[in-house]
Amino acid sequence: MKTLLALFVLLFISLASFAQNGHKIDFKVQGWKDTTVYLGRYHGESTVIIDTAEVNSLGAFSFQGEKPLPCGVYFLVKKTTRANLKVFDFVVGDDQSFSLETSSPDYVTNMKVARDKDNLLFFENANFNIERSKEVAPYLKVLKDSSLTEEQKRDARQSFTKVSENVKAHQKELMAKYPQTMTVRLMKAFTPIEVPDLPRKANGHIDSAFQLKYYRQHYFDNFDLADEAMIRLPQPVYQQKLKEYLGNLFVPQPDSVTKAIYAVVEKAKQNQETYKYCVVNCISLYTRPTIMGLDEVFVNLYDQYFKTGEMDYWIDAKTKQNIQEHADKIRSSMIGRMGANLIMQDENLQPKSLYDVKAKYTILYFFRPDCGHCREETPKLVGFYNNNKEKFGLEVFAVSTDSSMKKLRDFIKEFGTNWITVDGPRSYIKKHFLNLYHADTTPTIYILDDKKKIIAKGITIDQLDGFLTRQDKIRKLGKG
Repeated sequence: MKTLLALFVLLFISLASFAQNGHKIDFKVQGWKDTTVYLGRYHGESTVIIDTAEVNSLGAFSFQGEKPLPCGVYFLVKKTTRANLKVFDFVVGDDQSFSLETSSPDYVTNMKVARDKDNLLFFENANFNIERSKEVAPYLKVLKDSSLTEEQKRDARQSFTKVSENVKAHQKELMAKYPQTMTVRLMKAFTPIEVPDLPRKANGHIDSAFQLKYYRQHYFDNFDLADEAMIRLPQPVYQQKLKEYLGNLFVPQPDSVTKAIYAVVEKAKQNQETYKYCVVNCISLYTRPTIMGLDEVFVNLYDQYFKTGEMDYWIDAKTKQNIQEHADKIRSSMIGRMGANLIMQDENLQPKSLYDVKAKYTILYFFRPDCGHCREETPKLVGFYNNNKEKFGLEVFAVSTDSSMKKLRDFIKEFGTNWITVDGPRSYIKKHFLNLYHADTTPTIYILDDKKKIIAKGITIDQLDGFLTRQDKIRKLGKG
């Protein structure tokens, strides 16, 4: 008797353990038989197939395992003779033993859920939205009709607004009742922040900065940066939110952006997956930023999270080395720093030093003689140099990245470059010039002031006139 009781206890513990730690999802799709299906999930911008099952003659199949699935949005893929077909999405939350039964062609509309409140909410909400979409369709048709006046569209607009308010009220009700479900977490992730109207200051004036401050402060109210399920949504919302937050809500200066990233990452740090994902996406945004000078953010993030070993729990040595090398290239040539000296042979095999150039502005021009883009841009630079050398007090120090002296001489002759041109590989400096100035692509332009401090990088030839004109104004104001 004791032995039998012990066996029942062990069986109970085993079943409880499986229910708590494993997953078993049963499906039945009427009309399907003798085919293969795949279980997939979203991950940022990608999708991943994680399991395979065979459909029996009754349309039934299951996915199960001893470990729980990470929470998020998953999908079914059916194998067909032509191609694999994504069928429908569903959610995986805390309860991972449930069943879904449906039939074609309207898989969502026909869905029946058993043993899972989360997917019941998910499909009920999906069907609610389908019905509301049908309801607003005639109103949208009127609102998009350019032949109608605003007065003629008034009733349609009011009806459309009424339906929209109904949808919002429905969502608020679900979010209040079921905040921990995957369905609500998904819903909140796509819910925009409502910004109050502009208030008035004590002096009666409108506080014009209020809305930006409020939006920035509450931007992540509906989005938990430490919830790794946010990485597994049908759209790369996590990535999109980081991009908008950092790109649109802060002054595009290295210090401002870096501080904002530190604050965001601190919230994501509560979970190792979101910590990793957040840091990787932030550093990716500033690998090659479109705004000049923001590559310094990449260096700051490398120092904070990679150089210190913070990311060692997942990153491999080779990837870390690549990030370090990129950061070091940027570090040596950031805006505001002294540009490194370059001493190389010119076309006459004579040494020429960058620091010997006496000019108010020095254009440091990295090029390759047989580079197609360089051959397109060089005539523009020649024209700008010839027309503006005296106006701006400038000189050009052009560095060929090719080792061929013949190509360099032919290039000078062909384009009539009346400036200093040197052969990069024929250098008197121990450190390679591409480790002193970040110029992975050609042509690349740096602008140095009279003290050889870097004041611009990655600028185009078309932008030179405007930039140097502004610099002259700044210099005059500084002296004034």
